[in-house]
Amino acid sequence: MEQNTRSIREQTSRSAEREHSVPIFMTSSFVFESAEQARALFAEEQQGNIYTRFSNPNTDEFVRKMAMLENLDDGFATASGMSAIFTSMAALLKSGDHVVCARSVFGSTHQILTQIFPRWGIEFTYVDIADQYNWEKAFKANTRMLFLETPSNPSLDIIDLEHVGKICKARGVLLNVDNCFCTPVLQRPADFGADIVIHSATKYIDGQGRALGGIILARKDLMKDIRFFARHTGPALSPFNAWIFSKSLETLELRMQRHSENALNLAQALSKNAEIEKVIYPFLPDHPGYALAKKQMKSGGGIVTLIVKGGINRGRKFLDSLKMLSHTANLGDTRTIATHPASTTHSKLSDQERAQVGILPGMVRISAGLENTHDILADIEQALNASR
Repeated sequence: MEQNTRSIREQTSRSAEREHSVPIFMTSSFVFESAEQARALFAEEQQGNIYTRFSNPNTDEFVRKMAMLENLDDGFATASGMSAIFTSMAALLKSGDHVVCARSVFGSTHQILTQIFPRWGIEFTYVDIADQYNWEKAFKANTRMLFLETPSNPSLDIIDLEHVGKICKARGVLLNVDNCFCTPVLQRPADFGADIVIHSATKYIDGQGRALGGIILARKDLMKDIRFFARHTGPALSPFNAWIFSKSLETLELRMQRHSENALNLAQALSKNAEIEKVIYPFLPDHPGYALAKKQMKSGGGIVTLIVKGGINRGRKFLDSLKMLSHTANLGDTRTIATHPASTTHSKLSDQERAQVGILPGMVRISAGLENTHDILADIEQALNASR
């Protein structure tokens, strides 16, 4: 059975009511059949639901689907994408460990590495995209994990997953990949050697900007520590949100195809616009990672990054001139979104740190939605004209 079919047909067993669509199990706890069953469940001698912070039929269904799609053994669903990133690291790292990280990562990931982990004695070293074939230079004797995004947010850098996977395997280092921008429909990091894959389900997994959530997928041997940490620190996903995400997976392949088609059309058209200094998109031939993106991605994804001429003032005028596009910090929605990373998602980075990862003052991130491409393009073009 094809993965897309399985993501539609896989579901929690029907109850006595024989419902077609899985119901929402909005309960904090589950009733035990006996004192002995309660003991066995807590002793992990028997599998079953105890408390929704631990597991729930809705979150279990969502996890099963995502693990299947990402070709990994198991997972844990979390309350947000950042809780997934934090838990995937904190559950497996200890004081004295070292993390190697691609320099171009989401702003809050940067804050975890630079502001939170140092309190616990966890070190990190950044690697620039230009040095991605020299990862070993950053490795130390105490390196435990390598973390990366590909494509990165928002500069859309492409990292060679196969190369990194081989290095990590040879050195016994865990490879942890944020696959949010691609989803398993377009890219499966585990096929290239990733041990852990995380998502902000808030983005394309939901696809309609309705719910917060995240998920960690990993090898079975790693999930024991991840589940223990998550169970006792409590970043559990709501059953209602898990139900939304699981239902959304039924349309994920179709949506990602349209997001990618619209983004490519926008990138090609805007590359010819004199008001734009540069268009960044992985499936444009002038992208430095074009060949690599074609190798490890099925299509270029739904994000297009623009460098608008005129710097930060022009970029802000452009955003204020949009009429149809949404100006918000989210992405992966059915509705096209425009964001100014330097003053929003990556505002906590210094000017120097933003420059190091290619976030320029005039950069605008476009999350191509599912509207008609001509309507999206028309709004962008009128905003460019109005902001001159």
